[in-house]
Amino acid sequence: MERLAERLNLSAPTISFHLKKLEDAGAVTSRKEQYYTMYSINQQIFKISMLDILKEESSESSIQEERDELYRRKVLDSFFEYGKLKTIPSQRKKERVILEEIVKAFEIGREYTEREVNIIIADYFDDFCTLRRDMISEGLLERKDMKYKRIK
Repeated sequence: MERLAERLNLSAPTISFHLKKLEDAGAVTSRKEQYYTMYSINQQIFKISMLDILKEESSESSIQEERDELYRRKVLDSFFEYGKLKTIPSQRKKERVILEEIVKAFEIGREYTEREVNIIIADYFDDFCTLRRDMISEGLLERKDMKYKRIK
């Protein structure tokens, strides 16, 4: 540990702290030899590809999905009344939730005229121009040659 501290130009307690964290994470193992603690890299953990790690199902992911759905529901309940949008949220994250809900009224892949888009959005909110522009900037709608198409 002292040699590692010297090589990295850090204090021995700093190295000790970080080695303990790496050991807790399973990245290194330790064993006592007389007065010293010897650390070894857990080579198995570094043989795993990043794709394998990303593909792994985590118990955290289901918890996060539940939180996201709860947040989404809370935003929709706060900003919609009887199917109409009361106001456009000022927070971008909340507005994204609102836009994702409204864009469900559009069929994926179908082309719409600007008038058709305006009529659909006006069912939710009178300021259809702002919502239409925001849906395009958020990548939910695409405008090409005066035609609109739902992307997601």
